[in-house]
Amino acid sequence: MTAMTAPTVEAAYARCEAITSEQARNFSYGIKLLPPQKRRALSAVYAFARRIDDIGDSTAPAEQRLAGLAEARRELHHLDDPGSDPVLIAVADAARTTGLPLSAFDDLITGCEADVRGTHYETFADLKYYCYCVASTIGRLSLAVFGTTELATAQPIADSLGLALQLTNILRDIVEDRGNGRIYLPQEDLDRFGVTLDIDEHGRLTDNESDLVALIEFEAARAQQIYVEGLRLLPMLDRRSRACCGAMAGIYHRLLGRIMARPWLVLGGRLSLPGWEKAIVAGRSLAGATP
Repeated sequence: MTAMTAPTVEAAYARCEAITSEQARNFSYGIKLLPPQKRRALSAVYAFARRIDDIGDSTAPAEQRLAGLAEARRELHHLDDPGSDPVLIAVADAARTTGLPLSAFDDLITGCEADVRGTHYETFADLKYYCYCVASTIGRLSLAVFGTTELATAQPIADSLGLALQLTNILRDIVEDRGNGRIYLPQEDLDRFGVTLDIDEHGRLTDNESDLVALIEFEAARAQQIYVEGLRLLPMLDRRSRACCGAMAGIYHRLLGRIMARPWLVLGGRLSLPGWEKAIVAGRSLAGATP
């Protein structure tokens, strides 16, 4: 690996922390609870993951976005020569110091490519693989930063937690995603509840509201069951890492609870928790409360 001077690495991490603070609306609450070395490493993970997501979610033509994702994959495979890119410098250093499973970024890129192509999912197994690519991969990278003496046991549990978080995202964004031409819920579930997710000229879903609510309730109950499994990860982490993970998961878990209580609210647009409520979740996590 090309030698890196300490100031260069420090500046690279500082840039990643700035990106995280500015753009990680939910995850920043948990990342701030980590000690400095782990906070820097997880900020590097977030910054590169955010770069990948931004390429996939941009308004550029599909061919251009796919080319951008291919370039991000090339950068990932050449971290031994990160050049002057602060995000790549930080990721390279974090990989050296924490053993990041860099192949997880490959899978994240694969998931973003599916978004660009507008992939639909026939079964829950199909959707589960997509969720692994775009969410559980971040869980695996985070787990490397957190550290655990029970990696073989913890990794599939972290995968489940990532799946639960992504299912919450999908439910939260169901109308917005449909307006962007994306349908994530499995076709088998849409058929089960007689839902098409077709939209009218105003971007509103045309299905019967009671059918939509029944579908959302079903998917939310599934996500809740997966959270129960995923939150088993927390006791396997040290106190500060547990607080970080608990804060990030807790924000999404609380959002899911809101969806479960009033499933029709997601039909009016994206739900979110206010900043003060996210701060409370983070504080409770630092105090050791279970999400």
